[in-house]
Amino acid sequence: MRGSGLVLMVGLLLAGIWPAVAEAAAIGSVKLCSGAAVVMRGDQVLPAQPGLQLETNDILRTGADGTLGVILRDDTRISLGPGSEVVLDEFLFAPAEGELSLVVRMVRGIVQFISGEISRLAPERVKFETPVGVVGVRGTRFLVKIDGEVAP
Repeated sequence: MRGSGLVLMVGLLLAGIWPAVAEAAAIGSVKLCSGAAVVMRGDQVLPAQPGLQLETNDILRTGADGTLGVILRDDTRISLGPGSEVVLDEFLFAPAEGELSLVVRMVRGIVQFISGEISRLAPERVKFETPVGVVGVRGTRFLVKIDGEVAP
């Protein structure tokens, strides 16, 4: 009886902790999408839909008729137009510990970026990489368009 009570307590504890652990891994979420839009996570291809939680290293991709809008935990907003792809390479947002970093890598397409809290608190720790250069974000909004394939 005593052992089963302990197992029950551990089970209840884990049930309460697991959502918090899963939530901690989320760096943001999909807010809106239309047309063909997916989030690639490892070997998984997840249909983009509002509320889908995003993680570091996720690849956001839209088809020829797709659009996708996401908001990261620091209130950074990224919008993809048709035929676009970006990678959420790095995201650290723990201001109390001084851990702040955001690296977004654009592969192709058209992307609008509106900076959030990380760029306000540590602008030197935000980078938006493109195939032709790196944008240092200093608390701003900008639009980038990369046509066609660019050689590595």
